[in-house]
Amino acid sequence: MKVLFIGGTGVISSACSELAVAQGIDLYLLNRGKTDRQTPIGTTSLHCDIRSDNVGEVLAGHRFDAVVDWIAYTPEHIQKDIELFAGRTGQFIFISTASAYQTPPLSLPVTESTVLNNPVWTYSQAKIACEEMLVQAYRQRDFPITIVRPSHTYDRTKLPVQGRFAVINRMRKGKPVIVHGDGTSLWTLTHHRDFAKGFVPLLGNNRALGEAFHITSDEALTWNQIFRVLAEAAGAPNPELVHIPSELIAAYDHEWGLGLLGDKAHSMVFDNSKIKRLAPGFAATIPFSIGAREIIDWFDAEPERQQVDAAFDALYDRIIAAYRSAFP
Repeated sequence: MKVLFIGGTGVISSACSELAVAQGIDLYLLNRGKTDRQTPIGTTSLHCDIRSDNVGEVLAGHRFDAVVDWIAYTPEHIQKDIELFAGRTGQFIFISTASAYQTPPLSLPVTESTVLNNPVWTYSQAKIACEEMLVQAYRQRDFPITIVRPSHTYDRTKLPVQGRFAVINRMRKGKPVIVHGDGTSLWTLTHHRDFAKGFVPLLGNNRALGEAFHITSDEALTWNQIFRVLAEAAGAPNPELVHIPSELIAAYDHEWGLGLLGDKAHSMVFDNSKIKRLAPGFAATIPFSIGAREIIDWFDAEPERQQVDAAFDALYDRIIAAYRSAFP
């Protein structure tokens, strides 16, 4: 099977690239060749920006069983994909987002039939618009789509909390860290290698055409638990957690606030029955307790990875001070 990944070296896609090659897929990676991650041995690299005018020349003579665009974010990106790959692939997989689901959800667990509606986050709204364009192309032009909605997926380089290593540094120094809300909302974190086990079976799978899937872990943790698991892995088992309303955080940092109010402030638990029907044996087997140790080990392995954003650290202190002045 001949497959093209547009991107293929990111947090999620890197694990999918490795597993695809391991399973004998003839994998092509179309990207600019600017990445710190090593591409798997056995892939064919096509160095080009997918948005450039000469991408058609780079792809000339190629036809693929499946094409996956890991870096499409707007309807304009999708329009170009449709024009470029119509008649050139047996399947086009769009990487959407689980934050496109109704926010906050009216019921849990979320299924693929949960309505798409995010009234807060423009990132999610753009992904919804992309999905709508693709569904129209599927209905009107028989463009062979599959939609995949990852939730919060991480690898060893990706701390799942705002502020990256600054938060770990604060824990180790005994300084307070911010947890949004009261810390009891449920959240789903998925290791990228677990995601890959559900994703790769979709490649070239005719049963996936015209369908949407999310692929997540079945482990749901509260945010209090997530911070404490990270603290335990970092050797700081008794972190001081300060619970601060997401609205107050948003007042101090707009982008951080959008990510909370448009996504992380609400419980999100997923029903993975649909992907398990097409990927028999799929199961997320890497709990966050193991993933957290991988993350901390990766940061601790190289001092230059342990960069602390001084401005963010100061912002943390200002938000905590403002909250404590209002609620002494």
